[in-house]
Amino acid sequence: MGLNETPSANRVHIGFFGKRNAGKSSLVNAVTGQDLAVVSNVKGTTTDPVSKAMELLPLGPVMIIDTPGIDDAGDLGELRVRKSRQVLNKTDVAVLVIDSTSGKTSEDEELIALFAEKKINYVVAYNKSDLAGEEIPETEHELSVSAETGHNIEKLKEKIAALAVTEEPKLKIVGDLINPSDFVVLVTPIDKAAPKGRLILPQQQTIRDILEADATAIVVKEFELRETLESLGKKPKLVITDSQVFAKVSADTPQDIFLTSFSILFARYKGTLESAVKGAKALDSLQEGETILISEGCTHHRQCDDIGTVKLPRWIKNYSQKQINLEFTSGTEFPDNLSKYKLIVHCGGCMLNEREMKYRQKCAADQQVPFTNYGILIAYMQGILKRSIAMFPNILAEFED
Repeated sequence: MGLNETPSANRVHIGFFGKRNAGKSSLVNAVTGQDLAVVSNVKGTTTDPVSKAMELLPLGPVMIIDTPGIDDAGDLGELRVRKSRQVLNKTDVAVLVIDSTSGKTSEDEELIALFAEKKINYVVAYNKSDLAGEEIPETEHELSVSAETGHNIEKLKEKIAALAVTEEPKLKIVGDLINPSDFVVLVTPIDKAAPKGRLILPQQQTIRDILEADATAIVVKEFELRETLESLGKKPKLVITDSQVFAKVSADTPQDIFLTSFSILFARYKGTLESAVKGAKALDSLQEGETILISEGCTHHRQCDDIGTVKLPRWIKNYSQKQINLEFTSGTEFPDNLSKYKLIVHCGGCMLNEREMKYRQKCAADQQVPFTNYGILIAYMQGILKRSIAMFPNILAEFED
């Protein structure tokens, strides 16, 4: 992936929902101007959520998601409905597609209630208006459209774009912590799980953020850090490290230089840093036989020394000196019922958008399960968490309380 491409997690996620044969897939194709979704008169043609990253004018980079019908039947249909509901957790703008010839149903009303509960901006598109007797009056949330004739498709796109705009300023990964001409050193061990010739996504995004702040990014491997710092001739503002080499980097970085990790920066970027710092303390209260959930947002190929399934479990067991049970999830899978877990340890979430990360954190909070992430827990176990969050005084004060 090039530095000029927008990562999926940073795109506006637009989900199309509705009953079978309401015309969701046809409307997706009409809105995007592409044949992204398979269209058929057979009910239940869309069997799994289908996602497509693209540019959608006048909005820009988006992720379009076509979902199975919310009225699917049978055991398999129930699983498909569950998949559709899971998409809500990462949806920024929802389009509820209703068949104009049938009208709004109880299933549609239930979805609208879910949009409101999850604070998702939405628009109701009454499709097949060309087959209906008359159009519904256009309101802030409703309008008649036709995927077949193109009626009101542009107006629907304008509504979607308006709903995607937020007045909340978006945090930067690191750009707001540095000034033009600052030096930032990034310690990036070559990740065996990354495709040959590429850095992993958090590293790419952080470098881009530094460059956009008119600062200087210096990228080194872990065994090059000490020599690099000695030869720079200028003290860097910050050292950012991969969590796997936190201890070595901390030892090689002078105390008068701020130190943190990609994982900590991404927790802040996704809005979960405060709860994740507090959650790390739960490791000290674990009892024999209790269970930790280790969750990743992506489904990369596992290497022999994978951080999530090998290194982190080893470090946890060495630190706790207890027989702890470990369970793992990855990708879109995240349990609804978290009651069996005493701690959730999540990855940095670079592949998940802010809404989904906050949803997962809120699920844990609602069920009173401590929630932290890889880098924060690693720093806590190695006794360097206070140093790693020192550049965030409010978070540090919460941790010390």
